[in-house]
Amino acid sequence: MKLDPFYLIVDSAAWIERLVPLGVKLVQLRIKDMDEAGLRREIRTAKAVCGRHGCQLVVNDHWRLAIEEGCDFVHLGQEDLAEADVAAIRRAGMRLGLSTHDDTELDTALAAGPDYVALGPVYPTILKAMKWAPQGLDRIAEWKRRVGATPLVAIGGLNVERIAGVFAQGADSAAVVTDVTRNAAPEVRTREWLAETVQWR
Repeated sequence: MKLDPFYLIVDSAAWIERLVPLGVKLVQLRIKDMDEAGLRREIRTAKAVCGRHGCQLVVNDHWRLAIEEGCDFVHLGQEDLAEADVAAIRRAGMRLGLSTHDDTELDTALAAGPDYVALGPVYPTILKAMKWAPQGLDRIAEWKRRVGATPLVAIGGLNVERIAGVFAQGADSAAVVTDVTRNAAPEVRTREWLAETVQWR
């Protein structure tokens, strides 16, 4: 499987409606606190927008809802993986992405046979408090050697100026949150990401 090199992560379907039409081909809907009815509406809206624009939608955490709504990709953190029914995810024909932050988590992730592995944070991140120190670019190269043909996603503190170094170390995709969503001009920044990553498509 090949991932698009520009992996946008947002916290609402509104962001997907706003940015996916610009040419985004890989987006994760990551909503942490919302009731089930609200989540279902968000997933349905995101799925419809992505379907119209040929964009791959990845649903974060909410694997049961993703199955029920006919989605085809889910991303899980390590705690979510421990509680998820991976067999049910696979029976539904869904692809699976997994987060990793250290060697133990990578071993756990690889044992689940993921469709991609994410490594982070590569750089310091303002998105959330992290108990892991920034991994640095060298860790990307190490992780890529270990995951082999499995796509590797780099995440954490990435911006347009840093992505060349990420790909030089072997990452297959660069995930971004705040560099786009907290930018004064998100559409402009999205187009910059699209322009900068086109060479790795």
